[in-house]
Amino acid sequence: MHDDRRLTEARLDRVLEERIRPAVHTTLHPLDVARWDAPGEPVPADEALAAPHSPARVGDAWGPAWGTTWFRLRGQVPEAWAGRTVEALVDLGFNDANPGFQAEGLVRRPDGSIVKGLNPRNAWIPVTDAARGGEDVALHVEAAANPVILGHPPFRPTDRGSGRGPEDEPLYRLARADLAVLEHQVWELVLDLEVAGGLMRELDTGDPRRWELLRALERTLDALDLQDVPATAADARRHLAPALESPASPAAHRLSAVGHAHIDSAWLWPVRETVRKVVRTSANVVSLAEGHPEFVFAMSQAQQWAWLKEHEPDLFARVTEAARRGQFVPVGGMWVESDTNMPGSEALARQFSFGKRFFRDELGVDTQEVWLPDSFGYSAALPQLVRLSGSRWFLTQKISWSQTNAFPHHTFWWEGLDGTRVFTHFPPVDTYNAELTGAELAHASRTFRDKGGSSHSLVPFGHGDGGGGPTREMLGRARRLRDLEGSPRVQIEHPETFFARARAEYPQAPVWWGELYLEFHRGTYTSQVATKQGNRRCEHLLREAELWAATAAVRTGAAYPYEQLEGLWHTVLLNQFHDILPGSSIAWVHREAAQSYARATHELTGLIETAQHTLARDSAGPEESGETIFNACPHPREGVPALGALPVDRARPAETVPVAETEEGFVLDNGLLRAHVDKRGLLTSVTDLVEGREALAPGRAGNLLQLHQDLPNQWDAWDVDHFYRNTVTDLTGADSVEAVQGPGADTAGAVRVRRSFGSSHLTQTLTLEAGARRLDVDTTVTWHEREKLLKAAFPLDVRAHASSSEIQFGHVERPTHTNTTWDAAKFEICAHRWVHVAEPGYGLAVLNDSTYGHDVTRDVRSDGGTTTTVRLSLLRAPRFPDPDTDQGEHRFRYSLAPGAGIEDAVREGYRLNLPQRRAAGGAVEPLVSVDDPGVIVESVKLADDRSGDVVVRMYEARGGRASATARAHFPVSGIEAVNLLEEPYEEAPHLDVDLPGGPGGAEGGAAVFTLRPFQILTLRLRR
Repeated sequence: MHDDRRLTEARLDRVLEERIRPAVHTTLHPLDVARWDAPGEPVPADEALAAPHSPARVGDAWGPAWGTTWFRLRGQVPEAWAGRTVEALVDLGFNDANPGFQAEGLVRRPDGSIVKGLNPRNAWIPVTDAARGGEDVALHVEAAANPVILGHPPFRPTDRGSGRGPEDEPLYRLARADLAVLEHQVWELVLDLEVAGGLMRELDTGDPRRWELLRALERTLDALDLQDVPATAADARRHLAPALESPASPAAHRLSAVGHAHIDSAWLWPVRETVRKVVRTSANVVSLAEGHPEFVFAMSQAQQWAWLKEHEPDLFARVTEAARRGQFVPVGGMWVESDTNMPGSEALARQFSFGKRFFRDELGVDTQEVWLPDSFGYSAALPQLVRLSGSRWFLTQKISWSQTNAFPHHTFWWEGLDGTRVFTHFPPVDTYNAELTGAELAHASRTFRDKGGSSHSLVPFGHGDGGGGPTREMLGRARRLRDLEGSPRVQIEHPETFFARARAEYPQAPVWWGELYLEFHRGTYTSQVATKQGNRRCEHLLREAELWAATAAVRTGAAYPYEQLEGLWHTVLLNQFHDILPGSSIAWVHREAAQSYARATHELTGLIETAQHTLARDSAGPEESGETIFNACPHPREGVPALGALPVDRARPAETVPVAETEEGFVLDNGLLRAHVDKRGLLTSVTDLVEGREALAPGRAGNLLQLHQDLPNQWDAWDVDHFYRNTVTDLTGADSVEAVQGPGADTAGAVRVRRSFGSSHLTQTLTLEAGARRLDVDTTVTWHEREKLLKAAFPLDVRAHASSSEIQFGHVERPTHTNTTWDAAKFEICAHRWVHVAEPGYGLAVLNDSTYGHDVTRDVRSDGGTTTTVRLSLLRAPRFPDPDTDQGEHRFRYSLAPGAGIEDAVREGYRLNLPQRRAAGGAVEPLVSVDDPGVIVESVKLADDRSGDVVVRMYEARGGRASATARAHFPVSGIEAVNLLEEPYEEAPHLDVDLPGGPGGAEGGAAVFTLRPFQILTLRLRR
């Protein structure tokens, strides 16, 4: 019997491939071809359609990398085809690479209206369902010569990602352009055989159903005339029909199938090509929806909907109509499917507020599903943000990629760092590009980890990344799998329908607390440092711009730049997409990101300076003509109030920090810290003079730069594999070590160190400012290493079993030990502005202005003490997909803060990232103040609805309970708690509001509130 099975499987495969699939289309009739090659970047359709086309033919080469060729196809339906379904078949030269990773096309009519996309597995174009015979056919194909970046073998360096060069050779040859008759019965037979054969292969050999299907397949193949498949297809199908009509078991697993096309907003192609991929896929999907009323398609990323509206308004109108019918479903509730490890607090909140608002305003839909199948790990801050955005469900897939530990659940409650829970699902099909094959469905049913509690899971199906989305073949499989013995039951439906049913069925689903750490792609915390710096710095500039523009609007009546700020936010949010900010895109993408950050920096700096000059001039008294210091930090700073400004002569003066030279090197001492720098330029001692304690481990040097080999097994820009630690070179040689004046601070003492290594060199300035309990290291490096990882190590004299890392709106603890495989897998971690380690009674923080990757380890010394080493991952040099990753000059700062508690780490992290600014004028009173230093004001802005109300977002930062008062320092008529969309919500915390003088004319006002650990509170102060 086993031999029969293998023979039948082999027979089925060959007959399908060589006889049946080729017979789906018959009686071919060639189309006449002409072409026009766009001279550079893509042009508008009307320009291309009017361009002079030259005669061409099948077999012609086309397309230098990233080029565009327009093919004009003309012909006439033969008279003999009257009554038949006619389609055009166009093969642009598709190869065996995956759909979405090679040539693609968009089909238009002569009037410019869109028909559909062309993709390797979706290469047909509708002409007529019932031909009259003699119809003229005229089509235009915009063909994109996207190069195959992820080729075979994969992960090899390629310069194709840098953009198109004039000397590039054509990549493709037009392989086909025909009219053909669609043989419906043959097409249906293909699906019958695929479904029955796929199911048969997945059933156990002892299952009678397997043998029933096998015999039915044999009878079907026997009934087929291989020399005339169309004539015998219908009869052959009758032999298989009984086996495909046998209903599924009542206990069969149930799969909610949701059409989907995961389109990376940039990756192995630039953003401009993503726009075209979105158009092609949307054209395919809306065409499919218009012909299949049962079809439901989920599309995330408001940015991609916005591109569709901007670039193809007619197509957008068709899509919005499908959305009103419930077929084209917006999901995600975010501007893009962002990385969630590295975006800052306010940026991640704005991903939700901008995304949700777009879907509500443009489509009238309040999305409930946060849809992030492909991001590289999920922040513990997300559950609270999901609920504060008004969403209820969370979906991802990527955790199935973890290399070490299998996640224990597929359906569960995910509890965030503040205690908020969100109902979450990981589709057990383990892909977000399913094709509804027997193997995929059997895998989903077999591996589902919540059997007994739940019987439902979700399967996203469709080709992504420009592959065209779901196909009519996938819908045909879904129909056959709706109720089929031996298979899970498949039902195409809205994702919210699935979540509501799953939630009702599984109310006691298990709980997972904390972050969803991906045990993979850890190098994304470090790759493409310039992109990460652009993100961090623009996030802080946006904070400043909104703060000072809002203050100027309230204090002086200045116009608030709503539209300009929204556009700048859109730039930053787009670049937080999960292949841009993580550094895993081609060079073209990161080059454009750098340009957009530069433009944003220029604009934001202008907004900040304009608002500050307006405020300083307006507030200056007749006796105030000097400079004013602006402090955008949430804490007071050298006498300057938080979120306000004070004239220089009223700020707290600082003494000069001396630099003493000794035989061993140099000593910096400001009365709070004393740092020894030896002649190698290394820190040999950092004494906390307040606590009388040494920060560095005995005999160990701090700020030790270490160089590792860094060639992961695959996914170069994405991965740091644990074996990188097997080899290390300590950079202890110094070209020079000298005392200098502190950068930008006349009162600071500093030591400058120059080093050379490999093909690179760097300069570091170690600075101790007056009054600071923080030693700063300012680094400028010219980096020309390849496949290396540069780290900066601080071995600390503290016994810490865990490290605390800042994330959005709080911090998380991660083990420094390797007790379990779960602990050991976290050998590289992500942190925002600081990492904190402590033992009872004493802690230290390592801070940064643009670094995300870190590792924290413990070593027991010979004296029985413990060294906890915190290392920052400064630079990498992977060669795929960008062979020149990070080559060039970079500047970044990091700091050591001995004696710091969590509250100190938070404060110093803001100070390092938010330098003081100066303008001529007087003092500026903050718009709002909070009386608890552990409650952090994250943003101050005017309300998005342009009412002029002030919106203040804050959070509890220590990880404990807080009772605080927020006070407005301007007239308010009311204070209320609102969600991320700046609207009242049911779960809002209680406020005790005091409005002196009564509503409507109050001078100031206050709200007293209590926050749980890490709780976010957004206040709307009504003017």
